[in-house]
Amino acid sequence: MKGFIDDANYSVGLLDEGTNLGNVIDNYVYEHTLTGKNAFFVGDLGKIVKKHSQWQNVVAQIKPFYTVKCNSAPAVLEILAALGTGFACSSKNEIALVRELGVSPENIIYISPCKQVSQIKYAAKVGVNIMTCDNEIELKKIARNHPNAKVLLHIATEDNIGGEKGNMKFGTTLKNCRHLLECAKELDVQIIGVKFHVSSTCKESQVYVHALSDARCVFDMAGEIGFTMNMLDIGGGFTGTEFQLEEVNHVISPLLDIYFPEGSGVKIISEPGSYYVSSAFTLAVNIIAKKVVENDKFPSGVEKTGSDEPAFMYYMNDGVYGSFASKLSEDLNTIPEVHKKYKEDEPLFTSSLWGPSCDELDQIVESCLLPELNVGDWLIFDNMGADSFHEPSAFNDFQRPAIYYMMSFSDWYEMQDAGITSDSMMKNFFFVPSCIQLSQEDSFSAEA
Repeated sequence: MKGFIDDANYSVGLLDEGTNLGNVIDNYVYEHTLTGKNAFFVGDLGKIVKKHSQWQNVVAQIKPFYTVKCNSAPAVLEILAALGTGFACSSKNEIALVRELGVSPENIIYISPCKQVSQIKYAAKVGVNIMTCDNEIELKKIARNHPNAKVLLHIATEDNIGGEKGNMKFGTTLKNCRHLLECAKELDVQIIGVKFHVSSTCKESQVYVHALSDARCVFDMAGEIGFTMNMLDIGGGFTGTEFQLEEVNHVISPLLDIYFPEGSGVKIISEPGSYYVSSAFTLAVNIIAKKVVENDKFPSGVEKTGSDEPAFMYYMNDGVYGSFASKLSEDLNTIPEVHKKYKEDEPLFTSSLWGPSCDELDQIVESCLLPELNVGDWLIFDNMGADSFHEPSAFNDFQRPAIYYMMSFSDWYEMQDAGITSDSMMKNFFFVPSCIQLSQEDSFSAEA
């Protein structure tokens, strides 16, 4: 099965019973070992279907608008469009991608906090009217360039209650909302609702309590000024676990019943991104270089073995200038797994993992315990579906990893039971039953 880099004409391996993700990875590790050892992704689209079912089961009252910048792979967008999600777009290109799938403009919101005039005009041209705004300058740009705009006022939230500075990067203060509402009235800009965002790293449920209370205040202010508000966007911040989703729902559900009850005419939406895609993609990388260093060269406080034992620095064929770009701004949320089999009692050594650029910023894992690896060995990173598919840097002739898509028969049947068929779902989506219709060289190898 061909791995696709940026081609919408992808294929999906439909796996029969007894074949799993591990078998797929084994097969392509074997294939890439023979053909050049490039890094590659395996995407399990069935996991996206399961995440949507989970969302419907736990928070059915909230319509998801998927955050496109999180992962804009054509297969991801098409399957989410088929499942009926909306889309939260940050740029003209993202809007165009989604519009090409036949998604109606009403199911697209333009969420960039800093919009180019040309992109506001493009949104107006294609009928994408709902957009967010958190300051007077943006409001004036919207007024001049999008006469049919319907604006969600983006309010700030405090992600930390205990005194530390909160997440105030984007979003206006409650104190400033009346001024913005009055400006909008003067500019004849329609304000239709409120947006807030709580970071996925926030552990305080009280943040939602305060945010929803603030949102209700803004709705009341807007009513006094003459606006009819009908939409509340509770943002993203969903990690992907059912437990966290249920925890958030436990907090917000009674508050929504109080502040925005059913029958109030207020539509509740959200912007999940990594929730849908993080667990659906696994990345396989190859060790291209290795260096032995003294154990005491590693920083104190990191995971280490005895000081007399050597430590290793491993360089991989993917890094922060490629699939690990998010590592520059946040910690990696996945632990590497060694692909080759090794004995349970095999010694483990303090190791650090680096990208291919030899840049000091290109450190993927500062310290972990691994068996001794050799050049040519493979490491597997799971939960790599979010923020891993940006345009690659030209540094060191970095190649974007190929993507191999798969889905189990059971997930495919689940989609059919939901009324979604291959004809109605995706114009470029065709299925290749694994181990049955794959060519000889692409079949799952027993040697892998």
